[in-house]
Amino acid sequence: MPERLRFKVADDSCEFEQIFRLGYETFVEEIPQHPPNPERRHIDRFHDQNAYLIAVDQDTVVGMMAVRDERPFSLDQKLGGVDAYLPGNRRICELRLLAVRPSHRRGVVFRGLVDLLLAHGRSRGYDLAIISGTLRQTKLYQHLGFEAFGPLVGTDEAPFQPMFITIEHFEQTTPSLAVPRRRPGIEDDDESDRLRTGT
Repeated sequence: MPERLRFKVADDSCEFEQIFRLGYETFVEEIPQHPPNPERRHIDRFHDQNAYLIAVDQDTVVGMMAVRDERPFSLDQKLGGVDAYLPGNRRICELRLLAVRPSHRRGVVFRGLVDLLLAHGRSRGYDLAIISGTLRQTKLYQHLGFEAFGPLVGTDEAPFQPMFITIEHFEQTTPSLAVPRRRPGIEDDDESDRLRTGT
């Protein structure tokens, strides 16, 4: 992994501003999920509840993923509740807003985000994650072990497949990432309270 890349939980205003702009570039301009605006910023409706896992190249945010565990989830609102589709007795989190700049879509950034996600999830006791997976990346999610459930959500222009994965399955399908450790360049949050710092 390049030395200049760092993976961390976002915790300052400069990082959040870059998250808003990366979100706009990805979910307005690339995937037409939201309408454009003159500010070219997309602030998620759950921003204050999100923990943003980010990849930073020098001082630039080049990848991100939002993690949230407060109900109702986005998918609860779209499907009328997700519990009937999922294994019971689980501590669930929802993963959203996965975005990587085109210049960094060579696997390293995504892998680092997944590594940080495992550390973050373990520290919170999560053992099942749900996502709305863009149909463009179905093979990637299936490779990681995600299972589809329920009908498609989104729009004709931006369709998404609800999916879930248990931590056991995740560890089986990504064994190189399954051993708890702190890798160089990865700042996990076991010793940090810097998780809910949205404005």
